[in-house]
Amino acid sequence: MFRARTAAFLTAALFAGVTGLAAAQAPAAQPAAAAQAPAPVPAAAATGGIQGQNIFEVKPEASADPNYAKQTNGERAKVQPGNNAPMWRQVGEGVTGYSSLPKSEAPEAGNLIQPFVQYPGSRLTNAGEAWRQVRNNWIIPYGGSLFVIVLLAIAIFYFSKGSITTHGVDTGRKIERFTPFERAAHWSNAIAFSILAISGLVMAFGKFFLLPIIGGALFGWLTWVLKTMHNFAGPLFAVSLVIVFFTFLRDNWPQKGDLHWLAKGGGLITGGEPPSNRFNAGEKLIFWGGVFFLGIVVVSSGFVLDKLLPGLIYERSTMQIAHMVHAVATVLMMCMFLGHIYLGTIGMQGAYKAMRTGYVDETWAKEHHEYWYDDVKAGNIPAQRSKPVDPPAQIVQA
Repeated sequence: MFRARTAAFLTAALFAGVTGLAAAQAPAAQPAAAAQAPAPVPAAAATGGIQGQNIFEVKPEASADPNYAKQTNGERAKVQPGNNAPMWRQVGEGVTGYSSLPKSEAPEAGNLIQPFVQYPGSRLTNAGEAWRQVRNNWIIPYGGSLFVIVLLAIAIFYFSKGSITTHGVDTGRKIERFTPFERAAHWSNAIAFSILAISGLVMAFGKFFLLPIIGGALFGWLTWVLKTMHNFAGPLFAVSLVIVFFTFLRDNWPQKGDLHWLAKGGGLITGGEPPSNRFNAGEKLIFWGGVFFLGIVVVSSGFVLDKLLPGLIYERSTMQIAHMVHAVATVLMMCMFLGHIYLGTIGMQGAYKAMRTGYVDETWAKEHHEYWYDDVKAGNIPAQRSKPVDPPAQIVQA
């Protein structure tokens, strides 16, 4: 085999040498004949093969044209085949292309990248990147920090001051503070809020403190379950919030003693709680700021994210703005409700029992809501507002 290949190689080389020698020794052709001779055709072109070319030898260069930035894809392809920079520049600027999908079902089907905007806290960039900057640079770090700060403040207050206790001795005479309907409305709203808060915290911050511990597979299933619960608990929270608002509206209007209660800070620092009505000024701030104002913002933005509002065009920009508003409002609502939850459980003796059973002792009512207690004693408010299933031992009578 080796000998055969060597012989073939030598034969080809000898043939090429003889041919070249004959060409060199041949007499020069006549000038006229040389002028009429056709130009030699490259072997690759004659056979229809693909020719390569050094990109640095392309003349003229694409950027040499003064209208280089305005060239169409067809013009650009003459010197830079495959360079679709004009098309991608239009895509980046948010130019709408063609889509066969109906506008009603896919309003942004022709837009790969959104136009440039500048959301509060972002640079001037396309809307998707602007939303990402607001979420990752502002909402997540500062929202999470605010939530942790409130938790730490409550913990410091609890371990330094302890629970607010009742100083007097229980009399055994009970006042109905919450009717069964009021408690049902409150607990429905509280349970829905807890589901939303826990699931929202995990979805927003879980990858920082849960993912490294439980791993990606379990974290993925957990977030999927919590997201599903979040979507179902949202409408329940909205309905129960409306019921809670109208149920407790009557006793949350400004009344005497509210400004004095605020000036004293509710006596949380100095001790000695100022007199208040059925709900003190702090509870009224929670009602109007958290339940009413933030409740409207959270519920309406949540409905947009769930696509429950009819007649609204659900574009990406709509969802981005709704998410930013929803995230900020929910963080503020959770921070406000943390104080309410604290005082309603371990922060005040007898507060949780009042919402669980509906009744408080006469001593508790006098120390924490003196004006309300005086109205009950005067007969302006009945001590028993509902028909009890198991009547308490004694009811305060006017």
